[in-house]
Amino acid sequence: MFIKQIKRNELLKPLLAVGGIVERKQPLPILSNVLVKKTPNGINFLSTDLEIQIEVHLDIELGESEGDEAITVSAKKFQDILKAITEESLVSLDNKENKLQVKANKSKFSLQTLPAQDFPTLANQLEGAVQIGIQQGKLKKLLNSVQHAMAQQDIRYYLNGVLLVVEGDSIKLVATDGHRLAFIAENLDQEYPKIEAILSRKTVNELMKLLGDGDELLDIELAEKQARFKFCDITMTSKVIDGKFPDYTRVIPNHSNHLAVNRVTLMQALQRAAILSNEKFRGVRLLLTENNLQIISSNSEQEEAQEDIEISYGGQALDIGFNVNYLVDGISFLNSEEITLSFGDQNSSLLVTTPERENYKYVVMPMRI
Repeated sequence: MFIKQIKRNELLKPLLAVGGIVERKQPLPILSNVLVKKTPNGINFLSTDLEIQIEVHLDIELGESEGDEAITVSAKKFQDILKAITEESLVSLDNKENKLQVKANKSKFSLQTLPAQDFPTLANQLEGAVQIGIQQGKLKKLLNSVQHAMAQQDIRYYLNGVLLVVEGDSIKLVATDGHRLAFIAENLDQEYPKIEAILSRKTVNELMKLLGDGDELLDIELAEKQARFKFCDITMTSKVIDGKFPDYTRVIPNHSNHLAVNRVTLMQALQRAAILSNEKFRGVRLLLTENNLQIISSNSEQEEAQEDIEISYGGQALDIGFNVNYLVDGISFLNSEEITLSFGDQNSSLLVTTPERENYKYVVMPMRI
């Protein structure tokens, strides 16, 4: 494998794309490497942590070489070298005698390689997969709408990700950590058979980094044990979480007390009140009376914050507590000028909706303060 000259950024971009899932502390040393493989029309870069696999194609003309057709090299060291080289640099690569030679300007680096045949790859488990087409930007917005509600390292492993449901001409995404739930739905351009899969937290995070914001097409293959995402020159394959996701339809309430409030006004009031909230439990009280919403927080040092927001409300008076971080998470990314808060009684969850995104629902469970 031999590259005479390539712009530093052209080489760094695919390495960064595959490098996100590479962890230095691995049970197998070779998993800290990236597989670099010669193809008829360029090079493929591939990384895996045995749960996720990312492959990126770089279209480039290769010169003749006596070296191997494929090698593996430390992902971090290769990236760090390229990052340390000036952007306008031209880089050459050559591999021989189990070393990858990297040259740029007057710099020369010799990196140790490991045999490509020892590099593990994910077996194909996409038999009978449903193939779905969606714009990259659309899926990225959907993921962004629910990702904050994913659990982190919960023993209920099926909560550590996002449920993706495709049925007919709609796609639904749901995430919950048991204290809050985020739901979003969107129409697709055609109808598909019903299939659902739980995407892991790491899969969601990598998709958020790699997906573009535009209308470029993304091809998704969903099967019982695996999901594959193809876009641009990237192919990302991931195991799906094996488990039964909770029935989210039973969690979304149908309350009768509604109030409309300016999103930014509410978010800023919550953020100010959060300054003096209990550092561990992050609780705030919402006192709802006629035409007024009062937000109160306090802490163990007997400090207190109070915010009053004028609203149009004539429903039931309420005094109810919530985790302020959960409230801010659910409204901070929305673009709507106005949001709707729906309440039951003081023991019931809060439902956040928005007129501009009818298919978005955010549920927060109450807490005692």
